[in-house]
Parts: sequence; C-alpha cells; structure tokens
Amino acid sequence: MKAIWNGHIRFSLVTIPVRIYTAIDSKKTISFNQLHKEDNGRVGYDKKCKKCSKSLSLSEITKGYEYEPDKYVIMEQEDLDKIKIKSTKIIEIEGFVDKEEIHPTLFDTPYYAGPDGEVAAQAYTLLLQTLKETGKMAVGRVVIRDREDIVTLSPKDNGMVMYKLRYPDEVKSLKEVPLLNGLKSNKDQLKLAKTLVNSMSTKFSEIKLEDHYQTALNELIKAKIDGKEIITTEEEVKPVVDMMQALKESLEQAKKQKMPMAKATGKKEKTKQARKQTKQRKQA
Repeated sequence: MKAIWNGHIRFSLVTIPVRIYTAIDSKKTISFNQLHKEDNGRVGYDKKCKKCSKSLSLSEITKGYEYEPDKYVIMEQEDLDKIKIKSTKIIEIEGFVDKEEIHPTLFDTPYYAGPDGEVAAQAYTLLLQTLKETGKMAVGRVVIRDREDIVTLSPKDNGMVMYKLRYPDEVKSLKEVPLLNGLKSNKDQLKLAKTLVNSMSTKFSEIKLEDHYQTALNELIKAKIDGKEIITTEEEVKPVVDMMQALKESLEQAKKQKMPMAKATGKKEKTKQARKQTKQRKQA
C-alpha cells in the first residue's frame, strides 16, 4: 500500500512519525470521464479537448466510461434515466441499528434532512422523536447522482442528519498497512501515557476546530496585495529519543497549564485593608 502523506502525530512533547494511507478503494466505484462529443477526446479542467485542443461549451461535452485504454462507451442522460430502481426517489429504510455497529470508515458525506412542507412536518417529527428515544439510527438506500447509496438517518437537535455510507467492499483492509506487527508497549511508558491522556482530556465542543491553513492563506494573499515581504519558517519536529523523559516532561507541562491561578492580592486589596484598619482606629 502506497502512503499519500508522511509526518508526525504529536500530543504535548511526544511525537510519533507516521505515514497516511488512503482507506478507500476507488477501483470499486464506476466513474465517468468527460469527453468531447465530436472526437471522444478527454476534457481537461480548462474545458479543452485533449485530443484537438478545442475550447468546449457544455453542450459539446458528454460522459463516457473507459472500459479499455482510450476506448469509451458513451453514456447520455437519457441512458442513465432508463435505470429504474426502487430507491430512485425514495429513501428506503432497511432497518434500525445502534450507531456503534457502523465502523467510522464507512461514514462519507453528511446531509441535512428536513420535512417537505408543513403537512410532512408531523410525520418527520414522529420519526425524529422515535430515533431519539430508542437511541437508534435508520439505515436505508437512495439514488443520488447516478449511483445507489446506503445512507443513515440520525437525530440532531430538532432535525435529522443523513450520512452517505461507503459500501464495505470499498474500504481497504487495515492489514494492508505496513509494520502493524502487534508490538506490546512498555508497562511504565503505558502508565505515564494514560496519565498524560487523562490530563489532556476535554470536551469535543471545547476544541477549536479552525482551518489554520485557510487563515494563513488569507494572510498570505493580503500580504501579497499590500506588497509586503513574505517570510515563512518551517517548524522542526524533533524525534523522541527517550520516550519516558518525553512523557514525564509532557506531564509536568500539562500540570502547569491546568494549575489554578493564585488569588490576586494586589495594590487594590492592600489599600482596602489599610482603609479598614484606619476606620477601626478612629472609631476606637
């Protein structure tokens, strides 16, 4: 299996070099190429035919499935419209399951599902309330964009979220990832690591989910518009040589960050106390 990215996992002062592999087998999904109707040339991102270099309008472009190198079967919309299966216009519920039964790798694209008009709102609310009180999610199927998808429906606040699921045979086996050899961790290191994880535990809602790359990109664009010099520095990730030492230092750092601030006894507090003592003397 070929890695698509390599870098590090970091929590506190502990860094772990990793490689990232795609978990989805794209070969399992039928995909169409955009073709120039006139000569079946592939269409590039710039909407130019790669065969004749002509700039194309939408009316000059069609879909084709490549069944052999440079050989395509043309698929017009009227051909796709001939595929009539039960779930074309219906989300057909197959059953109700616990969320824990569906592996996270199967979840794909989220959608929001809402009632179509006021009359439908009552039936929609009934299903929503039922899902909430039973703790179940509905599993069904529907055709969206030329393919039948397995979907789930689950409650969220006053509405429902529909997740498109991947088919299990689209997901590669984790066993294909190299170096997953089932090593056992050092007991002392494991004890410290669990303590560190507990000290860093928080709520998902308290984690700032911000796109730092997008922010940096906006700043870069602004700097270029303003004619400013762009200076970048790359963070150096140091490999962990002594894991025990890194864990101990991480725990110390975590303790300092969570240490409550001492009660302030500044000038205002001292002045207040002095005035109180003066007042008491005068009364005496």
